[in-house]
Amino acid sequence: MLNTGSTSADSTLVANQGPPLWLLAELTYRCPLQCPYCSNPLEFANHKDELTTAQWIDVFTQARALGAAQLGFSGGEPLVRDDLVELIEAARELGFYTNLITSGMGLTEQKVNAFKQAGLDHIQISFQASDAEINNMLAGSRKAFDQKLAMARAVKAAGYPMVLNFVTHRHNIDEIEKIIELCLALEADFVELATCQYYGWAHLNRAGLLPTKAQLDHAEAVTQRYRLKLAAENHPCKLILVTPDYYEERPKGCMNGWGNIFLSITPDGTALPCHSARQLPVTFPNVTAHSLSHIWYDSFGFNRFRGYEWMSEPCRSCDEKEKDFGGCRCQAYMLTGDATQADPVCSKSPHHDKILAARAEADLPQPPIEALTFRNERNSRIICKS
Repeated sequence: MLNTGSTSADSTLVANQGPPLWLLAELTYRCPLQCPYCSNPLEFANHKDELTTAQWIDVFTQARALGAAQLGFSGGEPLVRDDLVELIEAARELGFYTNLITSGMGLTEQKVNAFKQAGLDHIQISFQASDAEINNMLAGSRKAFDQKLAMARAVKAAGYPMVLNFVTHRHNIDEIEKIIELCLALEADFVELATCQYYGWAHLNRAGLLPTKAQLDHAEAVTQRYRLKLAAENHPCKLILVTPDYYEERPKGCMNGWGNIFLSITPDGTALPCHSARQLPVTFPNVTAHSLSHIWYDSFGFNRFRGYEWMSEPCRSCDEKEKDFGGCRCQAYMLTGDATQADPVCSKSPHHDKILAARAEADLPQPPIEALTFRNERNSRIICKS
């Protein structure tokens, strides 16, 4: 049964399982913004507990001992934690490569410099759009766009690689050229043009966010034109366009396989094999009750979808299963109600019609951007009660 707690794992799986390489520390679900595509759980208002500084450092220590090499600080907005410098210092002392994933809200030049001195390796700043009006409406703050611009420049001035993230969707993807031009003006080194992936709040708002195929094709063509132009100029900026699963015929090898290299710890200490796994009907272990070694190698939650024995057809006998691992378990569950099903993105899935229906829906007129359900505590509490 799926909702079984932490139990002993199959000895063969444990023997073949390597260590976690990437640790994501979701320090908090608190955030000053209201992005309608946030990957945090819809019911985040019910999750108020947060690990203490000492508990987080203990998690880092255990993860490093297991072999984790990269540590990301995320949220919510990790800047709302007043112990971030201390956490960065501890991570650096342990030998992690560290990156901060932030909206830039609450960031200052002083904090940028303090993080640099503490040993932070990398800061990624996210934008909602290339113009102030749409950016600020999506963010829910009239100051957001100007703050992001100022902090992007401060990060660059501090000697960090300039890493920008733009989440694209039907309301801003047509402005892809302006987005790229803004990134170049900010002297970006790496730009992730990340088309929404439909989990959390983005799944709730999918009809209002999923671009049409024509919009996506245009964005890909513009991005490729800029890539060729930048390459011809020997320009250092790298453009990465992440397309939505919904326009693929084969699923991605989600997280390079369930519980394979990625380990996420939520604010209250729940350990997950991916960002969105909390929604699955599986009881995942908590770092306050179990060691990371037990969680990673022995817990039921982390072994539930390792290997291939759990697979339904057509995945079980598919010659691509070692490449895509059956696709995303969370997506399979959201769209079929059964996490053992093939990811419906796959054209071989008996549920692929759900993806085709979503594509067809994207071609229909949609309500204005203001009609999206925004990620805020009020809406989260309404969802919790429903």
